[in-house]
Amino acid sequence: MDLRLPRLRGPAQRGRRRWFAAAAAVVVLAGAGTWTAVASDDGPAVHRTDRVMTTGAGVDIDTSFFTAGSGRRPAVLLGHGFGGSKDDMRREAEQLARDGYAVMTWSARGFGRSTGKIGLNDPKGEVADVSKLIDWLATRPEVRLDKSGDPRVGVAGGSYGGAISLLAAGYDKRVDAIAPSITYWNLADALFPNDVFKKLWAGIFINSGGGCDHFEAQLCAMYNRVAESGKPDAQARALLEQRSPSAVGDRIKVPTLILQGQTDSLFPLGQADAMAKAIRANGAPVDVDWIAGGHDGGDPETSRVEARVGSWFDRYLKDDKNADTGPAFRITRTGGIDSTDGAARLRGASGDVYPGLESGEHAIALSDGRREQTFQNPAGASPPAISALPGLGGTGGLSQLSALGLGVSLDFPGQYARFDSAALRGDLRITGSPTVTVHVRSSTDDAVLFGKVYDVGPGATQPVLPSQLVAPVRVTGAKAGKDVTIVLPAVDHEVQKGHRLRLVLASTDLGYASPAAPATYTVSLKSALHVPTAPGVKTAAAALPSWVWWLPLAGALGAAALLLTGRRRTAPVAPDPELAEVPLQITDLSKRYAKSADRYAVRDLSFRVEKGQVLGLLGPNGAGKTTTLRMLMGLIKPDGGEIRVFGHAIRPGAPVLSRVGAFVEGAGFLPHLSGRENLELYWRATGRPAEDAHMEEALEIAGLGDALARAVRTYSQGMRQRLAIAQAMLGLPDLLILDEPTNGLDPPQIREMREVMIRYAAAGRTVIVSSHLLAEVEQSCTHLVVMDRGRLIQAGPVSEIVGSGDTLLVGTGVPVEGPVVEKIGALPGVASAVAAEGGLLVRLDEDGSAERLLVELVRLEVPVRSVGPHRRLEDAFLTLIGGAA
Repeated sequence: MDLRLPRLRGPAQRGRRRWFAAAAAVVVLAGAGTWTAVASDDGPAVHRTDRVMTTGAGVDIDTSFFTAGSGRRPAVLLGHGFGGSKDDMRREAEQLARDGYAVMTWSARGFGRSTGKIGLNDPKGEVADVSKLIDWLATRPEVRLDKSGDPRVGVAGGSYGGAISLLAAGYDKRVDAIAPSITYWNLADALFPNDVFKKLWAGIFINSGGGCDHFEAQLCAMYNRVAESGKPDAQARALLEQRSPSAVGDRIKVPTLILQGQTDSLFPLGQADAMAKAIRANGAPVDVDWIAGGHDGGDPETSRVEARVGSWFDRYLKDDKNADTGPAFRITRTGGIDSTDGAARLRGASGDVYPGLESGEHAIALSDGRREQTFQNPAGASPPAISALPGLGGTGGLSQLSALGLGVSLDFPGQYARFDSAALRGDLRITGSPTVTVHVRSSTDDAVLFGKVYDVGPGATQPVLPSQLVAPVRVTGAKAGKDVTIVLPAVDHEVQKGHRLRLVLASTDLGYASPAAPATYTVSLKSALHVPTAPGVKTAAAALPSWVWWLPLAGALGAAALLLTGRRRTAPVAPDPELAEVPLQITDLSKRYAKSADRYAVRDLSFRVEKGQVLGLLGPNGAGKTTTLRMLMGLIKPDGGEIRVFGHAIRPGAPVLSRVGAFVEGAGFLPHLSGRENLELYWRATGRPAEDAHMEEALEIAGLGDALARAVRTYSQGMRQRLAIAQAMLGLPDLLILDEPTNGLDPPQIREMREVMIRYAAAGRTVIVSSHLLAEVEQSCTHLVVMDRGRLIQAGPVSEIVGSGDTLLVGTGVPVEGPVVEKIGALPGVASAVAAEGGLLVRLDEDGSAERLLVELVRLEVPVRSVGPHRRLEDAFLTLIGGAA
């Protein structure tokens, strides 16, 4: 492959590149731009310009440019993740713009509205596109320049966007600072670790990109070749390495903040370690942060991560020497469950230097060290052991469960060897990559092993696989016998006193391709297990409960206020900064019926709603749903408890209510005016600027089309309902409240309303809907709050409330052919299988298990996206209400 951009670093070619940069603003980057203003209570209005830029290769790149305030300021480019688009970065872009940056987001080739084939950050494709974006930034009057044609610019992004930040710094010397997160250093090492094909993640890559045909031809051919053979070849590895940041690692010499996920079987911590060592060797400042989330789930720590990235750019783009960029190394550690909300407790640990993955090694002796153990690689490598389930992580993924001490891994008898340590005499914190040397012999010349270290508690507790990670290794020449040193996955995990460590070497794993030919493996230990402890990393002490200091202070201040004023005063409650990103938190909310001292419409109600959720508020008549919504909007005052929206306490006229849109108990329209005229009249009555309405965006989501020009008196009931929803969405409120939005609608109209709610929440906003149509709620809502007689009965994800049963819903995303359904129905442990919308409904008999079913589905090449219990919401609802009675 011709890597043309690296050769453009010579002085003469560099000069020609600058000439082209000057011309780019006029010729190469063409397209019409649109401008909007985004209002916010948090700072100045953010102005956004949308523009399609056409590259010299005829590829259209869809971009957005965000600024706030006046004067020149540094620029930041924000790259999106694989399968996403520029829209995913809008909220972060707006916040950086308010913080004094000119921000550009863009959809990479093949994603969003950008054209072209996906090149996996091809230097001649996606990387060259970024240089053209920098060329354009250099022409903008809002952007600070270091010299003509050279803007002060940083690049950040996650996953695919994180890799482009590294590549941009390697290929374009104008990049001044970067902040890559949960990304790769060497894509060949990530997808072909130790020459083993990471088949499930590779397949997800292709699928989330829209299929093989959406990729450059050579990438498509490479994937098909490796997927068919089950083994990467030298040509495939070279192709991915040439498109990896490691190919230009010696050129990345800018301040780099590396944020890598601990719960990540796609791009594990070893990728960040290689990244940090290479960039630091170039003399650049490098900080490393291991976050609690990753591609397999966990907590992405969005607020903390974005704040740290902002401080990093303040220091190295704004030259603010007082900016606190944080420690050289930081880890987020999980310490149990918060009993108030069920969330994992997170604490930070840090060190003054990055310790790498081998610091402070301890040797742990393992039993059976001299005894050989023999096990089988089954024909077809089936059934495979299960560690991680790529693509099924989410915030409640298997890795998150392992962080909380719950074992969810599966190894099949006869397909692995195991070696245990003695019970530990004290607590042991593993931070880094354990290593062990073993002797491997095989009946075939080519053997593939999967190494993993379990935390085994006393008694019959299920062993825990930290972060659900395994280390694959291919052993060539194994027929003659060979010593192999296995570098096990990097983790941060505490093993408690009395627990044991267990080394397992398995012949199969669900996420990887193993040899299809049956074989017999024999292994024995050649060394102890060497465990890194990173002694220089210290966990922050837990803070004292807040009441220890604020209760005496509050009492003193309250007494002083009473003495000074002699009467009660009502003052606004201070916002809670910890809830600034939480759309809604209700705590101990109560409201009595009028003229009653002990009869409650709502009593001791508490729940929390997060961004991106569609929350269904359910309950029979008289449950207190509408009363709760009216209190939430400040229409009536609660008798007790508290409602906070984005950290602000709700009271009549509270400014934060401008971030709330509502449709409760119907909306009134002037029948002789058109739909658009009604909306414009309503917005003028609010007194807010017309550009803040985001009229066109709200109307696009509501999907009213040409009906907007007609008089409202000609509208059907469904169209009136959608017009009311559009009115509630004016200004694009962050929290949208809908009370019975499907009343009076026929089934097609109900489906349209469902799609309206889902589209609105998809942009990171939040929808709360009260409805009595349980089947509709089950399809449209992600989370539920069930009330009865004013009290909370249950709250949580729909899947949890629907509950478990002997019927599983297998999500495939595509129809499953009839013959395959029949094969599944005939499997051992399966009572029946029927096709359903987007997948299969599989009923298990008393001998069936979800784990065995998953293995069989993979063997039958069913494209499994999700597996979960299935029961109708109506059944669960009646059970809950019946139980509450």
